[in-house]
Amino acid sequence: MTKREENPKPYDLEERTFAFAQLVRAFVRGLKRTICNIEDGRQLVKASGSVGANYIEANEALSKKDFRMRVKISRKEAKESRYWLRLLDTTGSTAQDQERLHLIGEATELVRIFASILQKSE
Repeated sequence: MTKREENPKPYDLEERTFAFAQLVRAFVRGLKRTICNIEDGRQLVKASGSVGANYIEANEALSKKDFRMRVKISRKEAKESRYWLRLLDTTGSTAQDQERLHLIGEATELVRIFASILQKSE
């Protein structure tokens, strides 16, 4: 088994951020339809999609300054996704709460990855 096969996390960050946004959308679709979940879920969907969209923009950047700004925005959107995930109401559903914790963990890992990219791009 190669090192790539051992790690279930994708190495392609564009694909990983896309997968994160897809998982968030599936999670939001399964939430209880309360006014808070609807509004917080809407914000979460926007932020989670923006993580990857800004990373794609970073990869097409015209300058190092533009690249760094887009990566900073991706990091900010991953932090924001984590915030909205924490606010959502999953009371009464252990499975949803576990999925939320998983998504919070993935958002945290993305924040760390973008922070590392920023540090290495100085």
